[in-house]
Amino acid sequence: MISMTELAAQKARKMMQENDIDPDGSYGIRVGVQSGGCSGLNYVLDIVEGADDNDRVFNYHGVKVYCDPRSYLYLSGTEIGYDDAVIDGGFTFNNPNAKRSCGCGTSFAV
Repeated sequence: MISMTELAAQKARKMMQENDIDPDGSYGIRVGVQSGGCSGLNYVLDIVEGADDNDRVFNYHGVKVYCDPRSYLYLSGTEIGYDDAVIDGGFTFNNPNAKRSCGCGTSFAV
């Protein structure tokens, strides 16, 4: 399972609304991983219109979260949060599968 804090969901809904996207429709947040970064894998977070075939679909605080099967292998158990800090603030990932991560928190290794 992938979870999302209430604050992260509020920020995601606000981001969608600021881009004239209806967060109550089929739009949601796609979370995934891609190769790269200083630790090997980067977190990816995008606004998308609906799930792809075989996606895992979650709904937290009114925000749909989509994750492809390959990324889910690395992200199962992850909590998406949000840090309001002026410097280095933004979406955060508390990933129990990460053995190490970079200082900025956007890449990790398993």
